[in-house]
Amino acid sequence: MRSSHAAAAVSSAFDDPNLIAYGGLEPVVRLAERCGLPKLAGEHVRLPASKDGTGAFPAAKLMSLVGGMAAGADSIDDMDRLRHGAMGRLFTGVRAPSTLGSFLRSFTHGHVKQVHAVARRFLHELARHTPLLPGADQAAYVDIDDTIRRTHGYAKQGAGYGYSKVKGLNALLGVVSTPLSAPVIAATRLRKGPANSARGAAAFVAETIRTARACGASGLLVLRADSAFYGADVINVCRALGARYSITMRMNASVKATIARIDEDAWTPIKYPQAVWDDEGQCWISDAEIAEILYTAFTSKPKKQQVTARLIVRRVKRLSAGTVPAGQGTLFDTWRYHAAFTDSPLAVRDAERDHRRHAVVEQVIADVKNSGFAHAPSGHFQANAAWLALAALAHNLTRAVGALASAFHARATTATIRDRLINVPARLARSARRLTLHLPERWPWSEDFTQLFSTVHAPPAL
Repeated sequence: MRSSHAAAAVSSAFDDPNLIAYGGLEPVVRLAERCGLPKLAGEHVRLPASKDGTGAFPAAKLMSLVGGMAAGADSIDDMDRLRHGAMGRLFTGVRAPSTLGSFLRSFTHGHVKQVHAVARRFLHELARHTPLLPGADQAAYVDIDDTIRRTHGYAKQGAGYGYSKVKGLNALLGVVSTPLSAPVIAATRLRKGPANSARGAAAFVAETIRTARACGASGLLVLRADSAFYGADVINVCRALGARYSITMRMNASVKATIARIDEDAWTPIKYPQAVWDDEGQCWISDAEIAEILYTAFTSKPKKQQVTARLIVRRVKRLSAGTVPAGQGTLFDTWRYHAAFTDSPLAVRDAERDHRRHAVVEQVIADVKNSGFAHAPSGHFQANAAWLALAALAHNLTRAVGALASAFHARATTATIRDRLINVPARLARSARRLTLHLPERWPWSEDFTQLFSTVHAPPAL
């Protein structure tokens, strides 16, 4: 590839009022409107009246924030990308970044909870109008995990050093997925940086499970989490709401003693990730094996809070003697053990494989950090909490756009969806009271874009 003209023969000018950089934002906003996002925002987000009008027109301001995030904005100043070229003719009610910043800074904890209510109801509408969670009536999974959003300076309320030894804010996410779908975010919480991972976990799990049920997860529903969320309150919430659980266990003395009781003949070889098959030995070189045994958890608590379920154990042979931690017992001289406490009805091999797929939540966290939650843009804690909730809402909306476009985009990252379907340059033309978006000729994903555009502009079903 090379330049077609000499440098002196090329010039540039920002002077075309008919161009827009985000032609794909039109079907995104249209989908949000069809699923009732402006109405939900108007009904549930109620800020007190003020002389400067900060709390006025919350629906328009929320739509501006979500639209900006769907286009790739990751800070308040970045919302200015919605006010270029012909965007003012394609959309109405776009608010300035300064207005949106004042709007977010006026939020209290109660207003953030209102945004959470909007996000829950909107996810339900997205699932009803789009193939967002196919197969949810058969099997679905709820995964929870937290992450640290790094911050800098001294102006961020709530910032501190947590388990990762990184200064920032703690974000807790609950995601829902099916074996046929990519995950969507069902619930969010922003907490102070030093917050313990399991703080408020039971209530958060309950909210996520209820949201998953409302979105059509009427079949088998399994909560997956790491050892930080292992606790009687979390497991009892799952049992009360009719959900199963699969939670990683710490290697405490009780768990080690239980694993020691597993008969050597009970271990079954499995195909472990990145394993190499040895034809001569007819085995996997990784030497991964699984077994299960019954285990009674929380024996220090009253009888009614104790839980007996399956302990599924995976062991992998250590690569060298030098990797053995000092002071380990003989049980762990040869193998590394990983245990999960679960009441899954699946066979041990399937249940263990499903538990390892909990890592899908890490992909969602990376995706959100690569888009709307790349920053905690305000010095106000509640403004950042609302920003996180809106980033999750924009993530789900973008995911629904991909599901309508094609099977590939239904599972693609939101960055890929933005690059191919939203950040499409277009020229706006008006004729006979109709607007036409003239998009690039031979756009590689024009068929997927056309499928999306046609679907969201079709007459609503009766």
